[in-house]
Amino acid sequence: MQGYIIDIKKVRDDDLIVTILTESQVYTCYRFYGARHSNINIGYKIDFELETNIKSTIPRLKDVIQLSFQWIFDTEKLYCWQRFIKLFHPHLKDVEAIDDFYFNLLDKLVHEMIKQNPKRAICNNYLELLDYEGRLHPDFECFLCESKITKNFSLVRSFVPTHSTCSYSRKFDKKKMEELYLNKNLILFNDSEIEYLWNILLQGL
Repeated sequence: MQGYIIDIKKVRDDDLIVTILTESQVYTCYRFYGARHSNINIGYKIDFELETNIKSTIPRLKDVIQLSFQWIFDTEKLYCWQRFIKLFHPHLKDVEAIDDFYFNLLDKLVHEMIKQNPKRAICNNYLELLDYEGRLHPDFECFLCESKITKNFSLVRSFVPTHSTCSYSRKFDKKKMEELYLNKNLILFNDSEIEYLWNILLQGL
């Protein structure tokens, strides 16, 4: 089967506890240390098998093959990708069975990052994730004062709308916010604004 590594924890003797997001499951498995093993890291897409053992509470990860990306040696893209992927582990904590949306979103994003700026591509796909989970707020009601936002538009964690005067945060143009919430698109946002959105995203999915 195939999946994306969303978390790695070292245990005794350099063995690893590895969490993998697949199309239908989030697996936590054990990876024994060994010189013949292929390298694995956060964000890697791998083909793998799991071996169950009555002596262990979690399956053993084996026969791992890394499925490389076209941009895997682009340090900026890999850095952004890994920071985004790390956010999935706490977001999907205690989840086992899962819809294929998340796996397919990452597959799509891998392809889009070939030509796109990584932060812009990731933020665009994050909008799709928020929409899928029902967490976009196109009603433009301020999260803090609970009144309608007609000017001084801003955003806080999870792209929740606020008045910039309420959250003491960056102000955005109304047309840009409408494009974000109604069309789930960041085409009108300049690079400085994308950087701001990126830093909001890093607070957590």
